[in-house]
Amino acid sequence: MIKDFILPDIGEGVVECELVDWLVNEGDMVTEDQPIADVMTDKALVQIPAPHAGKITKLYYAKGDIAIVHQPLYAVEMDNDDAEHTQSPTAEVKPVVETGSTITSAVSQSNVEDFLLPDIGEGIVECELVDWLVEEGDMVVEDQPIADVMTDKALVQIPAMKAGKIVKLHYRKGQLAKVHSPLFAIEVEADEASMTSAPEQVVQQAVNQSVVTSGEPVAQGKALASPAVRRMARALDINIALVIGSGKNGRVYKEDIERHQQGGVNHSAALSTIEPSAHVSSSVSTTEVATFTQSGVDRVEPIKGVKAVMAKMMVESVSTIPHFTYCEEFDLTDLVALRESMKQRYSTDEVKLTMMPFFMKAMSLAMNEYPILNSQVNADCTELTYKSRHNIGMAVDSKVGLLVPNIKDVQSKSILDIAADITRLTTAARSGRVSPADLKDGTISISNIGALGGTVATPIINKPEVAIVALGKLQVLPRFNAKGEVEARKIMQVSWSGDHRVIDGGTIARFCNLWKHYLEQPQEMLLAMR
Repeated sequence: MIKDFILPDIGEGVVECELVDWLVNEGDMVTEDQPIADVMTDKALVQIPAPHAGKITKLYYAKGDIAIVHQPLYAVEMDNDDAEHTQSPTAEVKPVVETGSTITSAVSQSNVEDFLLPDIGEGIVECELVDWLVEEGDMVVEDQPIADVMTDKALVQIPAMKAGKIVKLHYRKGQLAKVHSPLFAIEVEADEASMTSAPEQVVQQAVNQSVVTSGEPVAQGKALASPAVRRMARALDINIALVIGSGKNGRVYKEDIERHQQGGVNHSAALSTIEPSAHVSSSVSTTEVATFTQSGVDRVEPIKGVKAVMAKMMVESVSTIPHFTYCEEFDLTDLVALRESMKQRYSTDEVKLTMMPFFMKAMSLAMNEYPILNSQVNADCTELTYKSRHNIGMAVDSKVGLLVPNIKDVQSKSILDIAADITRLTTAARSGRVSPADLKDGTISISNIGALGGTVATPIINKPEVAIVALGKLQVLPRFNAKGEVEARKIMQVSWSGDHRVIDGGTIARFCNLWKHYLEQPQEMLLAMR
């Protein structure tokens, strides 16, 4: 007897779902409770089991099709005896549907849980699955990194909320994962499942922390590592027990294997979900993957992640803000000499004493006199908010696109404090692992185009800020001194863009002149500090 399996209700308010994958083929013999198909609702990935044994005679949908609730999903041929003793499929079928986050097996003492991708940043509803750090079938421990995902702001590492066996990875590399939808499924012991907090709580706590734990890497006799990492070590003929692990309790990650192979040691193993290490695993792909195409063949690449957000923000900025540009020339000969004399004494691995801390501190001092440069205007340009904090952003050309982390409270920090923050944020931003908190609440921005060789630019304002400046490259050029003699001076061009709704040319010129005064005569800047 052939019966149609009717797709049952698989979630409150769900009337249709996408047929993600068939787990059987037409002609296959199946047993009761055998998984038949994976379907995706707007809330979760759901696995449909067979309500009874039989032979699959017809699959009514192709992969990617939209299946309708209460309509036939597939047809199955059963023995007459089985059919007589079986209730209708619709009444009997109990699809494996997410309940909270746990799916319980009826034939084992373990639970299969769907890990729901938690909120990983304010306003973020989806992210790109950059790389899986485990494979289906791998045994993992609590807090072990499972995946790298890319939001529109940063590369975030997702840890395991508990120990167990990875049974399903719900996305492929490059796909967009939805917040509050299953990311992966993990099989855990029943008693452990009942004692462990929800994955959203575990990951959210980790995301909210800037650093989970820190300390020196630990070597151990018996290495803690995932099967994938062990396979990598075997393939490279490396004794994993000799590898210094940078993870919790000395856990060995892929980057530790790579570092060991290169003969290096990471002495700054500060772990966090946002910035787990100063290195990015070579297996991690970015939005810019080198792809070689045949000559004469066009290549289409989607704009997504940080690049997509930047495109949207830049269009919104230039279409809603009337920009005007103001350029000036700075003679930084004395500042360069001061910085060179201080660099040898104060620069460390954690503090790189570049020119940028001086630029930021001088800008903050100038904003005390011209606070409108540190203001923000509302959407309909009816209110102007003068910000009390000087959170100065710096554009960083990272692997994932343009990021603008900001140094918080420059007005109350020393030049060395600012230098330490710049060093930390530059390292994090270039790897794409800057914390979302470091990207928020900026009040004015600096773009250092001179690092790549430019001299003059027309930067686009980082909305809702009202001004941005681009620093040109430092050049040695001939200039006349007070005696009319020609000297070699260290010259930089700076280019301002201002919001002409609230800032006029005279204001930005006077502000820039004061900023220039502090930089050209750094002793004046030191005297102005409080």
